[in-house]
Amino acid sequence: MAQNSSIGSIRQLLGLGGITVLLGACGAAIPPQELVDARAAYQQAVESPASEWAPAKLDTARQSLEEAEAAFEDDPDSELTRDLAYIAERRARASAAAGQREQNKRRLAQLEAEYQELERKQANMTKEELEKMRARLEEERRRAAAGEQALAQKDEALAQKEAEIEREREARKAAEGKLSAAIASLKEMGSVKEESRGVVITLSGSVLFATGEYNLLPIAKEKLNEVATALKDQGYKKIVIEGHTDSRGSAAKNQELSLQRAQSVKAHLVTQGMDASKIEAVGLGPDRPVATNDTAEGRAMNRRVELVVEPE
Repeated sequence: MAQNSSIGSIRQLLGLGGITVLLGACGAAIPPQELVDARAAYQQAVESPASEWAPAKLDTARQSLEEAEAAFEDDPDSELTRDLAYIAERRARASAAAGQREQNKRRLAQLEAEYQELERKQANMTKEELEKMRARLEEERRRAAAGEQALAQKDEALAQKEAEIEREREARKAAEGKLSAAIASLKEMGSVKEESRGVVITLSGSVLFATGEYNLLPIAKEKLNEVATALKDQGYKKIVIEGHTDSRGSAAKNQELSLQRAQSVKAHLVTQGMDASKIEAVGLGPDRPVATNDTAEGRAMNRRVELVVEPE
């Protein structure tokens, strides 16, 4: 029941929000594993030394988790939800590690002080006791150094992941912007709606072709360039381009013209970098009218090209 997220973006921008496209819409949304992990990591951090020794980092982790929860509430199945949850989980673990590190530093400082005090009183200690204390201190120093190194590596990895997520987010925003502009342009040319067979883009024949011709008009090429850009950015499994005519003239001539027009649209989309193997052009002539052929207005509606976009 779940559809490809790119097609979901198309539906959203087309104002097709009433159509159920998310599995979660059938009931309570199931949180992604990244969010489940983030919740658990934050709870562990709260119960760790971070509450006492790294409260600022713990608060940052809390804010990150709240952002992820808000994204989940808004769109449970989005990449943004998973990305924010991942950041929240890493920040929670980083805060727990920072709290442990600070606790270890204070413990080490205490041991250093104890050791210095013992050295001043070493006359009252055996050599064996002093060596044990020195060994204990060296072990604490080693552990503290290892903790510092591990935390630095985690901080670096988190910074790299955050930068990667930010780049992906900006790329998605840019793609959505292109799609929004293309959809707005499409709506100026014709209509866009969703049917059981996919997202259907209906273009008036008068916008694309001169009367009785199948060569694309210059303005049609410009508009189809925007369509190609949007579809390449968002992805598609298959596109069927259907040519339709009114009932005037012979059925054979209309069928031939409708096929030629569909093929012209396909050929132009292919010149814009679309995959020809995923595009099928068919001519249906006057066989599928959407209005009566008894009036000029009805015949104009029947002269059209439809792009049926099937989700990946």
